[in-house]
Amino acid sequence: MALRPRRESENAEEKVIEINAQMQGTLSFKDPVNLKVNGNFTGTLDTRGTLTIGESASVEAHITGENIVIAGKVKGDIIAKKMLALLQTSVLNGNITTPKLNIVEGAIFQGQCQMIDEVLNVDELAKYLELDQPSILELVQSGNIPARKSGEGWTFERKKIDEWAATGRLR
Repeated sequence: MALRPRRESENAEEKVIEINAQMQGTLSFKDPVNLKVNGNFTGTLDTRGTLTIGESASVEAHITGENIVIAGKVKGDIIAKKMLALLQTSVLNGNITTPKLNIVEGAIFQGQCQMIDEVLNVDELAKYLELDQPSILELVQSGNIPARKSGEGWTFERKKIDEWAATGRLR
């Protein structure tokens, strides 16, 4: 996988977190980080930036992130907002939602895959539509906006939201 070279100023601000232990709970990041899980993790992962599940890792979690690279074992559903890569040593048992998917020969995947355009959460959709969060949640609860239940929250496919807004239902 080719990566573009980073400028010095980007490297200085890059945040890297590596987990080499057994953990459970919820890890949620509002700012971009490069998170690498090498141990065992159970719970929920909500990341920005790049999440890497190392070859020796075993993860049982609902995972939401931007760029996700899996080399170890994962059980749980994954929403990758930009890209998901399953490396040769990966074993994934769960459903995938992502706009870009790379499965290397040798990877094991059991589940369903939905290839979609960009996915937004409630916060991002509120900014995108220039509405407040309670208004978005009211539209979801009334069934008046295309939404998908994702773990504890909701996700929205930008393409479906654009089509919905074009029908004039936004007002």
